[in-house]
Amino acid sequence: MASSSRRRRRPAPASPPLPAAVPAALPASRSTPAAAATAGIPSSRPPLAAGAAARPRRTSESRGQGQGLILVLIMRNEARCIARCLASVRPWVDRMVVLDTGSTDASIALARSAGAEVHQAVWPDDFAKARNLALDLAGDYRYALILDADEWLEEGGQALADFVANAEEARATAPGLPLGVVRIDNRFEEGGVVRTAPAWLTRLLPTGVRYGGRIHEQPVAAGSRLRLPVTIGHDGYCPAPLAAKQGRNRQLLQAALVEDPDDAYLHYQLGKDFAVHEEWAAAADALAQAREQADPGSPWYHDLVIRSLISCNRAKRHHDAWALAEAEAGRWQNSPDFHFTVGDLALDCAVADPARAIETYFPLIEHHWLQALAIGDQPDLEGSVVGHGSHLAAHNLAVYYRLTGDEARARHYEGLGRQLSQPNPAP
Repeated sequence: MASSSRRRRRPAPASPPLPAAVPAALPASRSTPAAAATAGIPSSRPPLAAGAAARPRRTSESRGQGQGLILVLIMRNEARCIARCLASVRPWVDRMVVLDTGSTDASIALARSAGAEVHQAVWPDDFAKARNLALDLAGDYRYALILDADEWLEEGGQALADFVANAEEARATAPGLPLGVVRIDNRFEEGGVVRTAPAWLTRLLPTGVRYGGRIHEQPVAAGSRLRLPVTIGHDGYCPAPLAAKQGRNRQLLQAALVEDPDDAYLHYQLGKDFAVHEEWAAAADALAQAREQADPGSPWYHDLVIRSLISCNRAKRHHDAWALAEAEAGRWQNSPDFHFTVGDLALDCAVADPARAIETYFPLIEHHWLQALAIGDQPDLEGSVVGHGSHLAAHNLAVYYRLTGDEARARHYEGLGRQLSQPNPAP
């Protein structure tokens, strides 16, 4: 599983005494706000073709069932990426079922040439309805892997097959067949460099499970959810695809909120949409409304808090940001993203208020970036950005120490940042 590669944790530095003018326990650091708030802009890295190294053991071979695992996806105008998606999963599934909702480019021809069976329907203005129609059209199967066209299987094909093959055994310990949760590596660009923000989503559905929700739809099922060592790449937030879909999600979210104005998850998603387009004040308002109604135990609550801090900071609502940081500090002391983001807040406050920079904000900047680095990356946290607990924090510390005249420490953290940015840094 992806989390097994987590770096060994360094001893956390002691918290420095904080000036009375600033709330205690505040975390710090900097991430390009648009990137950190959107957690998902694209990678130019080519996808890894699943199954390239070895012939997969498919569910139909291991259990004698011809329709063990199938791929189901919906698409419209995805000629840019549909062939990549289908090629990545083809070795691991028995069938690939695509529902096209109105493509005017070469998407349909590309999908068919890649071996998918393609159905067509009018877009129903409802993601759950579209996904459910695709599942209905798929016919007989044991499990459906749900992907979007701008995603691809990076690793874990055999884990998919094994999960489906062993699902009956898992049912013995819980009611109903289990659902599979996979890691989605959302890629984004920050200063021309590719970053990754993992999210964990339910994407393996047993037969009969359907979706609910007009947008940001969720599977409706009582079965247990099991995390699998499966990684899906996603580059759908790159500038071109994002511009092509601008406004679509917001309209659906606003329509859904008319029907259910107290749905915290919808407010959270609306805030994310505002943040993607750098509408920071609107993002801060929507995310604040989400926090009022959200359950802090929700898997997405961590991401909600981090995005709220970023949005308040970028909207120049520094007082609101500090108040939120103080309120959430106890819950997220082990989050590198929390410390990294409050560090950014302290840095921006230092720029905005130079008279208080050295005594008030500089100690916070240093402390919280050190905390982020000591904690290390935590990919199991929803919306956590890879690097906030490693090379990005080290880079920021190098800049900070150079700015404050400590050249020896600056060189140390520069070297550490280079080391931690390697694919498999030493612990």
